[in-house]
Amino acid sequence: MSEHELSTPRLLLRQWRDADLDRWAELNADPEVRRHFGSVLDREQAAGSLAAFREELAERGWGWWAVELRSDGRFLGFAGLDPVDEEMPFGGVEAGWRLHRDAWGHGYATEAGEAVLRYGFEELGLPEILAVIAAANTPSRAVASRLGMAHDPAMDFLDPSVPPGPSQAAVVYRIARNGAPAQG
Repeated sequence: MSEHELSTPRLLLRQWRDADLDRWAELNADPEVRRHFGSVLDREQAAGSLAAFREELAERGWGWWAVELRSDGRFLGFAGLDPVDEEMPFGGVEAGWRLHRDAWGHGYATEAGEAVLRYGFEELGLPEILAVIAAANTPSRAVASRLGMAHDPAMDFLDPSVPPGPSQAAVVYRIARNGAPAQG
């Protein structure tokens, strides 16, 4: 395992490969997967994000990892950590996950999220980790809760990276290094 990989019993969080593009583009072209992001991505946009994720991982050693099912090598999506975007009304490091629809309902997002939080706290020494989630994204909010993260209503906001409309309402979940929900 390289310095850029995380491993769980079922998953490998690893550097991106060119071979991931077909499934990554398919995932991001799926309106159901992208319903909380305002729009789908075309193949060129998906390729651009893959290249950016790969570069950030290579430079920093952490970021948005590609998630692979260890049993058969199937690309499932991504999970990882990233500094909160500058246009957000707060700072910090956020955890996130996005999986192909055929990977939903198997506990993969929670399993990947546990590895990501462990890395953020144990390897990076972060004092807290956030999750920025569309308010209507009930499944992703459930993952954050399963990870021990707590919703902080005082941090709810309209996400400037999402077009105006219902998907713009966002919530923030937090967890402190000691595993307790972070306090505002």
